[in-house]
Order: sequence, then C-alpha cells, then structure tokens
Amino acid sequence: MSTLSILGKQLTPVITSPLVVTASVVGVLVLWNLYSYITSPLRKFPGPFLAGWTNLWRLYHASSGKYQWTIEALHEKYGPVVRIGPNLLDLDYPEMIKTVYGTDGKWRKTEFYHNSSAYIDGKLTYHLFSTTDQPAHARMKRPIVKYYSMSSVLAMEPHVNRVLGDLCTHLEMRFMDKAGQPSSDCDLGRWIAYYTWDFISAATFSKRFGYMDAGHDFDGTIHIADQVTDYMAAVGQMPWLDFVFDKNPIKRIGPPNLQNVTRISYENMVKRIAEGDEKADAKTAEEKDFLDHFLDAKRKVPDVVDTNVVMGYLQVNMLAGADTTAITLRAIFHFLISNPRTLARLEEEVLGANLPLVDGVVTFAAARALPYLDAVVREAMRMHPGVGLLLERYVPTEGVTLPDGSFLPPGTGVGLNPYIIGRNKSVWGEDSAEFRPERWLRRDGEDEAAFQQRLRHMNASDLTFGGGSRICIGRHVAMLETYKVVATLIQRYQILPAQVPQDFEIVSTWFPRQSGLVCRLAKRDV
Repeated sequence: MSTLSILGKQLTPVITSPLVVTASVVGVLVLWNLYSYITSPLRKFPGPFLAGWTNLWRLYHASSGKYQWTIEALHEKYGPVVRIGPNLLDLDYPEMIKTVYGTDGKWRKTEFYHNSSAYIDGKLTYHLFSTTDQPAHARMKRPIVKYYSMSSVLAMEPHVNRVLGDLCTHLEMRFMDKAGQPSSDCDLGRWIAYYTWDFISAATFSKRFGYMDAGHDFDGTIHIADQVTDYMAAVGQMPWLDFVFDKNPIKRIGPPNLQNVTRISYENMVKRIAEGDEKADAKTAEEKDFLDHFLDAKRKVPDVVDTNVVMGYLQVNMLAGADTTAITLRAIFHFLISNPRTLARLEEEVLGANLPLVDGVVTFAAARALPYLDAVVREAMRMHPGVGLLLERYVPTEGVTLPDGSFLPPGTGVGLNPYIIGRNKSVWGEDSAEFRPERWLRRDGEDEAAFQQRLRHMNASDLTFGGGSRICIGRHVAMLETYKVVATLIQRYQILPAQVPQDFEIVSTWFPRQSGLVCRLAKRDV
C-alpha cells in the first residue's frame, strides 16, 4: 500500500470506495442546499416547503396539467406572494405589471424561455420569444415590428376572409343537411384548431397546411405542437434539462419536434429567395404575406436579419400564432354555450347590427365596433388567458420593493401569472371567478368618468398578451381573427347543445388548451 508524506510524517491513505464517495457527494449537496435555504433572502416568503429547497416541486406541478389551479390555491392560502422555487416568487400584485413588464428593458427574462430556441446549421439560435438578451431582442424586433401593426395586419384581412369562409363551408357540408339543420355533432374546438393553423400558414406563406380540407390532423403537427408546449412548461422549470433532452449533443432524446413546420418554413424561404426580389415587389400590400415581409427585412438590414433570423421569425409565427388564437376562440364559445343568457344577448347584438359582409364574412371594423362582443372577448381572455404559467423575470440591479414593503435583491426570479391576475378581487370584484362580460360595460347609474377610470384599471391589469417591450408581437393578428370569427359564426349559425355531450377539459400547461367543445350548428334563416 502506498503512503503519503506530509512534513516528514508517513500517513496511510483512506481507501475510498464508491459508497464513501457517493455519501460524501450527497453530504456536500445536502449541506450546500441547507446553507442556501437558511441564507436565502426569500426564506421569509411563504410557500410549499419543498419549493424552497428544489425546483423539482414546480417541475412536478408544471407537468401535472393542473398548474394554474395549484398556484391559485397557494395564493388563497398564503396571500399575494408565494415562493414556488428556491429563487422564484409568484406575485399577485396587479399594480406591479408596469414595473415588472416595463419598456425600460431592465427586467430580463429568465432562462425559462431558452428551451424554445433551436439549433440551425449547428448553431444554437434564439428568436424573438426565446432570447433573454434585451439588446438582441430589440435588434431582431425593429426590422419587422411595423408588419405587425394594426394597419399592416388589416391588409391581411382578405386572407382571413378566404380561410374563414372555407371554415364555414366545411361546417355546413360536414355537420348540416341541405336544409341547414344539424346532421351530426360538431367538435367545434377541433375545427377551430384546423382553421387557426390553416390561417397562420396562409398568412405566413400564402399556402395552407390543409387541415380543414383533410378534416383531421393528418400529419400530427397539431398534436406535436401540444407536446412541445407541454415540454416547454415542464423543462422551463429546470432549464438545464433542455440540454439533456432536446439539445443533447450526443443523442437527442425528445420531445417530438415540429419537423413538418420547420421543413415547410425552410422550403418556402429557399424558394422565395430563389425567385428574387422582383416577384415580391410586384405583389400588392394585400397579396404580401409575412415571409415576404421577413425577406424584405433581410434585404434592407442584412447585418441584422440573416436566414437564421428569418427562420426564427417563421417559427414564432407558427408555434404561437395558431395555438393561442385557437385557445381564445375555444374559451369564448365555451363560455357562450355555458351561459345561454350571454349567448342570447350577443346574438341579439350581432343579428340586430346588420353587419356588412365581404365574401360572406363579417368585416373586422364592424365586429370590433360591437360593445357586447368586445366585452365577451375581453372577459373570455381574462377568464382563460392563452398563457397559464407566470411570465418570469429577474429583478434588476437596483432591486425592488414590493407593495407590502419587502425588498427583493437583484437577481431574484419573479413573475405574475395572467390566470392569477385575472382573478384578483381587488381589480375584478368578489365575482372574479365568474364569467360576466357586463363588467367591461358601463353600469346603470355609473357616470362616464367613473366608468373610464374603472376601465383603465382593468386594462392596466390585463396580462393576456404580456406587457412592455416583450408584449406579444402578434396580438393584432389574433384580435383580427378573433372578432371576425366570433361575429361571423354567431351571425350565420345557431349554436345548439350536442346530442352526445362531452366534458369540456382543460390541460393547464404553457398554453392551457381545451378539448370537448362539442355542439350542433344550424344555419340561420337570414
């Protein structure tokens, strides 16, 4: 046996076994976690015991499909500040929205968002949604933000008209007889998804996926998109796991990726580049799609927008542009079907307005001007926002003081959850858990000044599309679709109970999706 000599003394080394090494490592980790827990500035904030020790707690709950309700119960138990991770607080302070999600760029996104990035040509590439670098985000956003303005989006209304008109044709052919009466139950939730995916591909490439024509998710893309958002919700709680599963340099483990979307995006981009600028320049504003705009940005600012950045733009359009709009539309029709009084009032407004049609579809301007329709849309988005997790940010270098007087040091992870803020009773009242569109309208006996003040308070507490410099860039596209779809379907059809009712189910994940929106449709005699 060898020996070690220290200061002339002979020492016999300890024979280290794997068990001793393992025990030592575990002991060090336990001591480190204990030290971190005791010295953490977040120790004073309430929350589940395990959440203060490990992010495994929130990984489990983000994977459960019940996340938003778990967090809601915790706020009811502990109050407006809940510790849900060793370095993460979930806040129920609507007054902090402008601070946390401001335009100054100080509140940086956490690494939660990184897992939606992708390797392109062997390089890890971040896009508008996934980058946490504020200057990089500003550089990527600046060349294309004008194409998402409401004025630019309105130029795409003919795209909506064509796809929405075809949705109506499919609904009538598949679920009504020749007299326009119901022939079978319609899973309206599924058809809304087929519509939103076909529309976003038409708006982006002037070419549809074809889900409405096929009548089903023929290539599995919509199902895979659900799996991807589930993955993002779970792995985002411990972001390093993304390099074990999705971005493993040795062998990719999962999740299933959107190969079809990536392939279509790449093929269309390469084809357009090969066609040259003359063909794009010959198109009218109504004929141009998002890919035309992205390549125009590439031509004008090539030092900022290259083909990888264009691919990032396309991926954000595809993943976020279809699912979140489908979620909003499903929520609206679910609440209408579940509340016959509300549905009857909306029908009265829509049918009594003599709305102008283009190709059988209600115009956006006419739909947007309907006050009760607007209230229904706003209320449905409050009750069921398109994002079910908190929007994570890091406290900036100066720290922040919470409304209760507590100070948070720089680097603390915080966030507000749109679902939780949408049920804050200080904003929405004691009936915050009820679907009541009338809260967005002027009350009997309420003067105009008081109503406008209340409306400003509600608008300031709306996190449906996020806020500040990282607000959802595609919000105007979503609203264009939402108002037109709801007004058109209400004007054309009676929505009746299903012959075989199904349970309406919600999976609480990054984009909290629904299933079971089944009804019967009858064509109105108008």
